Amino acid sequence: MRQPKEASAIRFVARLHTIDRRTILRLPGKASEKLPSRGQVAVRATINGHGFQAVLEPDGDFGHWLSLDETQQRAAGISAGDSTAVEVEPLTDWPEPDVPHDLQAALAAAPPAIQQLWREITPMARWEWVRWVNATRNPDTRRRRVEVTISKMSGGKRRPCCFNLAACTDPELSRNGKLLGL
Repeated sequence: MRQPKEASAIRFVARLHTIDRRTILRLPGKASEKLPSRGQVAVRATINGHGFQAVLEPDGDFGHWLSLDETQQRAAGISAGDSTAVEVEPLTDWPEPDVPHDLQAALAAAPPAIQQLWREITPMARWEWVRWVNATRNPDTRRRRVEVTISKMSGGKRRPCCFNLAACTDPELSRNGKLLGL
């Protein structure tokens, strides 16, 4: 399932915040309302003339946020505490997610049919599996989620079920499905 491409870019000013040593940019509510989904949204973003592709994360309160690493901050000439002009344009084609090592190893060891299913599902669906696996700090829960991913995919499931796609699932930045500081 692909998201429809927006006719025009969404422009706004936002302030960079630090949460648990991470720098994030929260979209204003009016900007998030213009996005095609309350869940993750693939975008082409431009900050101070620096363009890059990213996936906006849901904040658990009908909004979105974006994590900015040091390289992106340096390229855009910004840092935590700064306010900056931002432009985002929703994309129909999703970038590939960074698959964590434990899930990567499980997929590599899985039967060929599961590996084939992984290749056949959309990048958006792969993002959902990765997000679900990453959404816990507990190593035992994470291990079980990797096992369940392989089990569900062996049954033909293309996406994790029973998962609130609009929740903030980054365990370092959220509590009870909401971005810290809401």
